[in-house]
Amino acid sequence: MTYKSDFLRTLDERGFLYQLSDADALDKKLCEGPVTGYIGFDATAKSLHVGNLVQIMLLYWLQKTGNKPLVLMGGGTSMVGDPSGKDEMRQMMTPEIIEDNKANIRGIFDGLLQFGDGETDATMLDNAEWLMKLNYVEFLREVGSKISINQMLTRESVKQRLDREQSLSFLEFNYMILQGYDFAELNRRYGCTLQMGGSDQWGNIISGVDLSRKLNGAECYAVTTPLITKSDGSKMGKSVSGAIWLRSEMYSVYDYWQFWRNTGDADVAKFARMFTTMPLDEIARWEGLEGNELNEVKKTLATAATALIHGQQAAEEAAETARQTFEEGAIDLSLPTVAVSKSDLQAGIGVLNAAVLAGLAGSNGEARRLIKSGALKLNDNKVEDERASISEADLLSEGVIKLSAGKKRHILLQPE
Repeated sequence: MTYKSDFLRTLDERGFLYQLSDADALDKKLCEGPVTGYIGFDATAKSLHVGNLVQIMLLYWLQKTGNKPLVLMGGGTSMVGDPSGKDEMRQMMTPEIIEDNKANIRGIFDGLLQFGDGETDATMLDNAEWLMKLNYVEFLREVGSKISINQMLTRESVKQRLDREQSLSFLEFNYMILQGYDFAELNRRYGCTLQMGGSDQWGNIISGVDLSRKLNGAECYAVTTPLITKSDGSKMGKSVSGAIWLRSEMYSVYDYWQFWRNTGDADVAKFARMFTTMPLDEIARWEGLEGNELNEVKKTLATAATALIHGQQAAEEAAETARQTFEEGAIDLSLPTVAVSKSDLQAGIGVLNAAVLAGLAGSNGEARRLIKSGALKLNDNKVEDERASISEADLLSEGVIKLSAGKKRHILLQPE
C-alpha cells in the first residue's frame, strides 16, 4: 500500500509497519492535521533497553512528521505486570522501586523528543494518575460491562499461557483491561487517537481501540511493529552479558557502540533504517558492499546509532577508543572498567572468575571455552592455563589490568 501521510510512509520505508487497525482511515487522519499518539512503558527496570528502541523510534518519527507523541509511564500498570511473552508472573515491585525506575527512564527520552506545551511537543504522563484512583465497583460497572471475556481468551498472551497449562493469575488477566482503559482515558483527556507498540501488544491495543469507541464514541487506531530479528533468526537486542541497556550507567557507551559495530553483514542496512535517522538514499548505497567497505559502514552505523541515545560527542569518543584499541593496540582508559578490591588482587583472582566478573563470560564453563579457543587474553597475551590467577603483578603502568575476549571485547580491571 502507498501511504499519503508522512508518518506512515516513513514507517513503511524504514521497516516499522506490521499491523494497522484501519490503514486508510488512519492515513487520511494523519494527512488532515496533527494526530496524538502514545506508547506505554512499564517501569520494570532503571533503564529501557535496545528492545524498546523500536517503540521509541516510533515516537520520534511521529513528532518529526508533525504529530504529537505521548510517553506514558506505567506507574499503575507496573504494579500489575504485563503477562505478554512471559511464562510466569513478573516479580512484584514496591511503589518506591517503580518511582525510582521512572525517574531514571525519563532522561532517555530527553535527547530524542522535544517536550513542551506546543501542539506537537511531547508530553510524559503516568497512568498511576488515574489507575490508582479507581473505585473497583464503579470500574466494573463502567468498563467491565464493555469487555468481552471471549475476546480476551483469544489474545495471544493469554492463549500461550493457557495452552501450556501455565498459571495465569487474575492480577495478570486484568493487565489488558487496564491498558485498554489507558487508551480510553488518554483519548478522553488528551484527544489521543493512536496507540503504537510491538506485535505482541496487538490484542491489548485493539482492546483499547474498542473500549475508546464504547466509552467515548471515538474512532481510534492501532499500529504495531514486527518482532525484530537478526538475519540468522535470533532475537535482536541480547548480548553475552545480558540486556543492552540504554543508560550508560548500566551499559557503557563504548559497549553500546561495539554492539552496533558487531551487526551482522546482512543486517546493516536494515538496522540503519530502523535505528538511525540517516537518509534512506545513503543507506541504500550500502547494499551489496563487502569486506573493508562494509566494515567501515558498520562503524558509521555504530556511531549514528550511539549518537541517537548518548549524543554525538560520546559516540565519537567511543569510535575513537575503538580505533585506538584495535588499530594501535593502545590501552585506552575510557574502555569499560570493572572494580576489583586490592585485597582480592593481592591474594590473586582466578582467571575464570575474573572473566565472569568482567562480564566477558557468563560462567566458568564459558570462560574455559574462551581459553581453549585462544580468545581470552590478559594484557593482550593469550591465557593458556585455566588455573592461572590475576594479581598485582599484572598491573600495567596505567594502573589497570586489561582483560579481553576476542578482538572486540575489552574490560579494564581497576583496583580500588
